[in-house]
Amino acid sequence: MRFAKIGSLVLAGAFSFGLGTAAQAEDMRIGVEGAYPPFSEKTASGELIGFDIDIANALCEEMKVTCTMVEQDWDGMIPALQAKKFDAIVASMSITPDRKKVVDFSNKYYNTPAKFVAKEGMFTSDTPEALAGKRIGVQRATIHDDFLTTKYTNSEIVRYATQDEVYLDLTAGRLDAILADSLAMEEGFLSRDAGKGYAFFGVDHNDPEFFGEGAGVTVRKGDDALRERLNKAIAAIRADGTYDKIMKKYFKIDIYGG
Repeated sequence: MRFAKIGSLVLAGAFSFGLGTAAQAEDMRIGVEGAYPPFSEKTASGELIGFDIDIANALCEEMKVTCTMVEQDWDGMIPALQAKKFDAIVASMSITPDRKKVVDFSNKYYNTPAKFVAKEGMFTSDTPEALAGKRIGVQRATIHDDFLTTKYTNSEIVRYATQDEVYLDLTAGRLDAILADSLAMEEGFLSRDAGKGYAFFGVDHNDPEFFGEGAGVTVRKGDDALRERLNKAIAAIRADGTYDKIMKKYFKIDIYGG
């Protein structure tokens, strides 16, 4: 099942959105990553697919705007938004206190905890003491990176541009453990052939100081009209069943969170 096909590409620079005006425009550009399965990835033919992509298309359809998906490396997402490369981000970006200082967010559209993964049976605990001296892989400039940097000071933190690169080095034996969103790893790694022999260990990590209030759609600071329209669209797709249809396409559990 696919929602609202992406509309005709909008020429770069053909229009720009002032603060608070994007909600009235007929066209929107959405920043997406394309390297975070099952939320956002690319098929062999280059088509963007995933939960985030379907949610973005459903929100655009609800708001009756034509959307263009703009690929962007994760660590450049917020700078690109601020530079008006696109008008909003739908890329599983967690709503955290630090990010709220520089960008605004819609209400959450899902919320799942972080967990560690390693070879099955390798670790029984995920405390900083248990992982002291170990190499832990993480996608850089993420909430998981911040958490490890702050809490796991006696471990070697190895940072990567994409989550796929984290998985590759884990399976190649260059890492002892990795930390990421539990659902992303369950569906994007552990349930796939590459993840055989690997498993979660330790506890759920959801400290709001690091992991925020869930994932929201990101907009530029002060773009209140667009933020409010996105909030209404999120509420609408949850109320009419569209959200549940998208969610069940990718996940076996309710990921919206309490």
